[in-house]
Amino acid sequence: MHGYFLVSFVLSLISTPLIRQAVTAQNLVARPSKERWHKKTTALYGGVAIYLSLAFPLLFTSDFTNLPQYSLHSSNTFFAEYSNIFLWFCMTWFFFLGLWDDLRNLSPHIKLAGQIIGAAAFAFAGFRLGWFSSLTIDTLVTMVWIVGIVNAFNLIDNMDGLSAGTGLITALFFVLLLSGGTVTAICLAGALAGFLIYNFNPASIFMGDCGSMLIGFVLAATSINYSATSSGQPLNSFLVPVIILAVPILDTIIVTIVRLLSGRKASVGGKDHTSHRLVVMGFSEREAVLILYGVSLMAGISAFFVTRNDSYTAPAIVVPFILAILLIGIYIAQIRIYQEKEFSILRGKKIHRILTTIAFKWQTLFVVLDFFLISFAYYLAYRIRFDNPDFLIFFKVFLNSLPVVIICKYAAFVYLDIYKTLLRYMGLSDFLNYLKAALAGSILSIVSVTYIFRFESFSKGVFILDFFLTIGLLVMVRGSLRLFTYISSKKQLKGMRVMIYGAGRGGELFIREIMANPELDLNPVGFLDKDPSKKGKKIYGFKVMGSLNDLASLAESHDIAGIILSIKNIETKELEKLNQLCVEKGLFLKRFGLSVSDLNSQGS
Repeated sequence: MHGYFLVSFVLSLISTPLIRQAVTAQNLVARPSKERWHKKTTALYGGVAIYLSLAFPLLFTSDFTNLPQYSLHSSNTFFAEYSNIFLWFCMTWFFFLGLWDDLRNLSPHIKLAGQIIGAAAFAFAGFRLGWFSSLTIDTLVTMVWIVGIVNAFNLIDNMDGLSAGTGLITALFFVLLLSGGTVTAICLAGALAGFLIYNFNPASIFMGDCGSMLIGFVLAATSINYSATSSGQPLNSFLVPVIILAVPILDTIIVTIVRLLSGRKASVGGKDHTSHRLVVMGFSEREAVLILYGVSLMAGISAFFVTRNDSYTAPAIVVPFILAILLIGIYIAQIRIYQEKEFSILRGKKIHRILTTIAFKWQTLFVVLDFFLISFAYYLAYRIRFDNPDFLIFFKVFLNSLPVVIICKYAAFVYLDIYKTLLRYMGLSDFLNYLKAALAGSILSIVSVTYIFRFESFSKGVFILDFFLTIGLLVMVRGSLRLFTYISSKKQLKGMRVMIYGAGRGGELFIREIMANPELDLNPVGFLDKDPSKKGKKIYGFKVMGSLNDLASLAESHDIAGIILSIKNIETKELEKLNQLCVEKGLFLKRFGLSVSDLNSQGS
């Protein structure tokens, strides 16, 4: 199997620069435009190299000799014997459809029709997901799945290396998950690994639609292969493909919904993809792509975990992953790309006010999320406490008592006002309140369970575990919003580069004010402080870079415009020296302070 990867990798490594050279000579390049992200002219048709590197190995491993004498579905071994042949024909169809689109810029409905034809041909050959007992429904869903994944990879081909890298990670995990019939996935992984060398930021060649459609179809077909041949839990045949393809699916959902609600066509390109929103947050293009690689990697690991555990254990990883993806989607969707157009279709309508309340008033969202957090924490406590087969026995106890636990914990949460916290400013006092709420909810649950069920068949250990899991999930989920706000604020800092003199309470307050108030137009580089023991330490992620003696060298190396003094009581000599150094280096010197002013005569 490793040989197939190596062959495809070498073919891609050699053919990609040759195609780049050929298309550049013919002026077949992508030029920057208002609706496209790239900033420089770049060669197109890199998908040709991916296709050749994938098609030739598959062609030589497929036996066409006896194909004509077989009628479709003539035997149970048909799928295994001729899967590569029909996959080869169909992937060639999608490749040439994408190539036609690259050359002639097909209208969306023609392109969609071509994709449906390819998906229908693949389903006609006997390839189905196997998600439904009804062959009619299963065939239709299979076709929708293929078309959806093809377009999903077409959509995420919006930033250097994103589609190729995500496809590579996904293909490698399918290789890991499939015990046999993985030649296609291995060859695709090799082809994408070779191509990614030229396509990663800064890319010297783009794959085009001929590449993204090809990748989308092959991975959709591989996922169908997994679903149809999976011998594990029935639910795995659905969960694993969806989880492992989470990144393109998430991006497609966000882009489609936001575009339609904003009065824009979903099929028209734009700068509103998940990767673009990460860049708007302040990440570089390379960082944004690497973050999505990381999400794709975690998706693959989660899918692998699901396949190695039973349906009672799988939720322990599936639920947190789905929750993480949901939160990422909600946070990312908040970032405005086209300020005046976002959700324009709904403006002025009642549904817009409802959605705005859910999206921006986080308390409403977390009331809903807490239902799943409470249930999951209680479930996980049982799963940790009891191993098979004991868990199967106590699972009935869990189901009977779950409603009681939900009622008790919601009662404690509401009574202790955890939904009145401004999460953007969550601090230690809020954490202590969550701790009290979780403890109160656990105690109330124990009392209620004892009263209703006489605590028969219950375990004290379950409620102890449940308490720690509940507080952990409460803080983690709410802290994720605080973390998102912090990262977004820090990454978007722009303006004059300054250093803050005084790594104390005043400096901390000033950093928080800068991050919360972009109108200050300041971009802090770090801190200076006379205390040498603080050097190397950090305040809100900003490093204490030295003392007053280091100012001259730091001013030059970090190109700062001035110094902000955050110390209220500073010695006269120290201030004079600081001012002298600032004058010598042409730096401004300003002081940050807090003051309270009288606005009427009552304060006199």
